[in-house]
Amino acid sequence: MTDPIPSHNTFPVKLSLRIDWADLDLFGHVNNVMFVKYVQAARVNYWEQIGLYQQFLETNIGPILASLSCQYKKPLHYPGSITIYSSMRFIRNTSFSLQHVITDEHEDIAAEAEDVMVMYDFNKNEKIPFPDHFRGKAEELEGRNLSQE
Repeated sequence: MTDPIPSHNTFPVKLSLRIDWADLDLFGHVNNVMFVKYVQAARVNYWEQIGLYQQFLETNIGPILASLSCQYKKPLHYPGSITIYSSMRFIRNTSFSLQHVITDEHEDIAAEAEDVMVMYDFNKNEKIPFPDHFRGKAEELEGRNLSQE
């Protein structure tokens, strides 16, 4: 069982996006697949904040998605905007997890998501330990210790 997601106000990284008309489904609300796209954007935004994306571009070593879960709380509509708040949930030997809260323009929670990534060497096609220097950058960003569970 995972710990409950804390208040979105305690998340150190946020990304604001506009809801596009193309995000809607037949019923006039944002399609569930778009929530996954929003989480993807937030995930990459977090990676950029700690330098993981830049390392991938330079070395072909970086995270690969292992799992994603999303709990939908409230529909989103066009026109509108969202903010995705992200925080590191854990760092283990080779894996790490980010938790996300998606809010509408009124700061009402529309969804909560969590994804787990594995550090991966795409040159050798194998997982690798999570680098200590990125742990340090994440701890600095989070303002807390991310000791292994």
